Amino acid sequence: MHDEQTHVPWGIMSTILLVDDDPLQAFARKSILEKHFADVERVKDAAEALCLIEQHGFAEQLCLVILGHHMPGFSGPAFVAELGARLPSLPVLILGCEHETASDYATANAHFAPLPIAADEIMLLIKELNPSANLNPSKATAA
Repeated sequence: MHDEQTHVPWGIMSTILLVDDDPLQAFARKSILEKHFADVERVKDAAEALCLIEQHGFAEQLCLVILGHHMPGFSGPAFVAELGARLPSLPVLILGCEHETASDYATANAHFAPLPIAADEIMLLIKELNPSANLNPSKATAA
């Protein structure tokens, strides 16, 4: 497990982790994110995400987690709570389902955005959650 002392300052972190079990939505979201950010990793469920986060080098580069559709076996709120316990300063953007509300997510660094949400709104939320997220300059100007 990682603690706050092993967490690298925000300015040098560059990876966005997209957790989404819907292949079509995940492909679309990852494509949009890759137009603006240098490193976007996608996993299909909470278990995969937590395994990646336990890898020391990966966790050091992680600047944001985006939670898309909710995975079988692990509720969105449970995953966000576990993530908050492991990396308390890491922001999480939850793209919420219709039956969810912001009050379902009690973690301090969690931000709930109800669906549907436009790509430009997602980008604005990412910049709000992590103003120093490492934009991919060559791709950001082309978007």
